[in-house]
Amino acid sequence: MPVASSSGLAGTLSERRPDLPALTGARIIAALLVFMSHVVIPFTPAGQKAPTPFKDPDLAQNLNWFFNPGGSLGVSFFFILSGFVITWSARPGDRVTAYWRRRVVKIMPNHVVTWALAMLLFAGAYSLNYGLPNLFLFSSFSTSPPVWAGGNMPAWSLSSEMMFYLLFPLLIIPIRKIAESRLWLWAGLAVAGIAAVCLADMAFLPDTPAFPGQAVSITQFWFAYIFPPARLFEFVLGMIVARIVIANRWPRIGFTPIVVLLLAGYAGAVYAPMPYRFVLITSIPFALAIGTLASANLRGARTVLGTKVMVWLGNVSFGFYMTQFLVIYWLRPLVLGNSEYGIAGGILVTLGMIGVNVIAGWLLYTLVERPAMRWWSRSRKPVARPVTPQQQAPVPSGSPE
Repeated sequence: MPVASSSGLAGTLSERRPDLPALTGARIIAALLVFMSHVVIPFTPAGQKAPTPFKDPDLAQNLNWFFNPGGSLGVSFFFILSGFVITWSARPGDRVTAYWRRRVVKIMPNHVVTWALAMLLFAGAYSLNYGLPNLFLFSSFSTSPPVWAGGNMPAWSLSSEMMFYLLFPLLIIPIRKIAESRLWLWAGLAVAGIAAVCLADMAFLPDTPAFPGQAVSITQFWFAYIFPPARLFEFVLGMIVARIVIANRWPRIGFTPIVVLLLAGYAGAVYAPMPYRFVLITSIPFALAIGTLASANLRGARTVLGTKVMVWLGNVSFGFYMTQFLVIYWLRPLVLGNSEYGIAGGILVTLGMIGVNVIAGWLLYTLVERPAMRWWSRSRKPVARPVTPQQQAPVPSGSPE
């Protein structure tokens, strides 16, 4: 069913696009992938040896091998989804400053609270020289691991998100001008841009010193995975996918082929060399999954990801993502020390950490994120409403992460 006029991205001033609950539910899957990649890693972000839930070294090693790519894939999914959702939820007639205000209020309160907790609970582990760049979200522009991993480590990805938000009002202008018949071509070019980043990373950047535990150098890892401009193609891909759905040009794809494609993409990422495993291998499966889930919601099709439980988990997933560092690297050692367990015990410990992290994410969502959005996301000054669509060009806005 058409959801917008074909002549423009934002549609008419009275239009509000429907919610897409399946995409909200999908966010918790991506957050869990990131979480699991950290649970089974046998060392801390500072490079020190750390216990895993499982004492069998072979099992622990195999789990690390299997879940390790999930961290980078979860982040990539969030970046593509962010481009889609912000384009989809564009508010016609909105001002750029109002859009930026909502985006900053959406992420900064959660970020500031978790950053402060990390600096307090890991007292002495991070100096302000490393913590302040993390707080102000420019740490990812540094090639130094202690800088981009300082403070609350998962917040490194917010540097990219903030850059996306700032650039969105500019990016949307040329993307709106793409002819509907050429949208799929431009989606392919966005994927080609992701591939170009990988090729440039391996061809032009030094391959030493090696990044611990990775088959690339520190600089190569930083450029392909951490450096915000290198991640821009994922965001743009999500924007173009949104335009395809808005233009009612998304093909009807079954859920079974999408699941098979996602599993194949994950398997490919497990075996693919770096840096191709970070983003490239799963960029097409992720884009197809996001577009298909959105299209299914618009047709009224029910999905598991769109159930009330999954939507609730999706709503707390940003808090879940932001508190994982505290649960895994502070709370677990505090309660369990360096203990490792057999298969049953390791599974229980893992499920327990997931449960605790869900609660922590819910508390952050309830006590910080929602009140901040309620009180600060809108200006309290009266704003004159435009008289006609021609008097004020539509400017996009965001939606919850």
